Parts: sequence; structure tokens; C-alpha cells
Amino acid sequence: MAALAGCRVDLSVDMVVEPDGTGTITLVVTADAEVVAAVPTLAEELATDDIVAAGWTIDGPTTLPDGGVTITLRHGFSSDAEATNLLNSIGPPFNQMAMTRNTSGEDTTTRLTGLLGLPDGFESFADEDLIAAVGSVPFAEQIAASGATPESSIFAAIRAELPGDVDRDETNGTQLGDDRLEWVAPTDGTILDMRATTVQSPGDDRWWARPLSIIA
Repeated sequence: MAALAGCRVDLSVDMVVEPDGTGTITLVVTADAEVVAAVPTLAEELATDDIVAAGWTIDGPTTLPDGGVTITLRHGFSSDAEATNLLNSIGPPFNQMAMTRNTSGEDTTTRLTGLLGLPDGFESFADEDLIAAVGSVPFAEQIAASGATPESSIFAAIRAELPGDVDRDETNGTQLGDDRLEWVAPTDGTILDMRATTVQSPGDDRWWARPLSIIA
């Protein structure tokens, strides 16, 4: 079980919101070669039927040159409510996620919020009904014996491309060079209260955003 200590899983969420409030959410999950070595049948055992039934498209799982495995999931959305539901369906460490859009006068404001983190460590991933059925968190003894921790085993980030100008007073994400905002989820038990606000104005060559956002 010592091999589990070196395992790492990366979770990456990329969200693109168009000026009319529609958009796409892409989730990429990558397990490194150590994870595959510990669970050689990982790719074959991934259950994706429910994911496909929920409307996600899947690319992979694909074996990487270094021996790891990656899988990509995508889902479009047509409203802020649908985007909120999709984000929350991803689960920890992306908690209590919400996207809202409001139009006042000529301006449309887009807000993205959430609580990022794993306050209960690995237990944050376990469903309460599953814990009750099994009696404990699955593989809890093996994880404890390996010395693996969420900090050493998990990296998770969410990036968002939101329409309009960023309100820096209401945004705590890191602004990347391609105009995306990024938040890295803490895995040490703490919680990051993520927030972002952007404002679309007709003078920004987006005069059509207001009527479309109202219709959406």
C-alpha cells in the first residue's frame, strides 16, 4: 500500500460563458502512472453510463505516454440555473457553486461563486449513504496505511472565462493571460470562498448581449 502515497489525481474544470449567458463546462480528470499501477484496471472499470445519461459527452479514457490515464467530460448550458446545476453535479472540492446573471439598465452582471476545498479530507468524496452501507469511507484503511493525504494526492482548479469586464473588488481569482480567471482549490482542510463578478456594457461591442441574456 505504500505505492498509494505517491499517487496523484488532477481535476480541472474549465467554464466558458458567452455574452448571451450560454456556455460550456469541461471537466478533465487525470490519474498519474502510480494510480494506474495501483489499479491497473482503472480505465476499464470506469462507470460512465449515468454520466452520459445526464447529457455529458466523454472523451476517453485515454492512456498517456507516461502511463497515466485522462478522461474529459463536456456539457453545454443555456442558462445560469443550468450552469449552477452542472457545476454542483461535479462535487467536491467544488462545493455550493452558483452562477447568476442579472440585467439592470443597460448592464448585465455575471457572478460566479462557490466554496472550494475538502473540509473532511478524503471523506469529502464519500456519499453518506455509501459510508452507512460500508461502515466507513471506502479504502480508508489502505489510504491511512499508505500515508497518503489530500494535499499530496489531489490537485484541483477551476478556470472561468466570463463575459464583460472583471470587477476586481468583487473577484478573488487569479487573472490569466488569456482573460480567464483561475482558482486553485485548497486540499489541506481549509475552504476558499471563491467569487467573481463581471459587467457587460453595450459600449463594449456587445449591444446584443442584453436582449439575449434576458431571453435566456
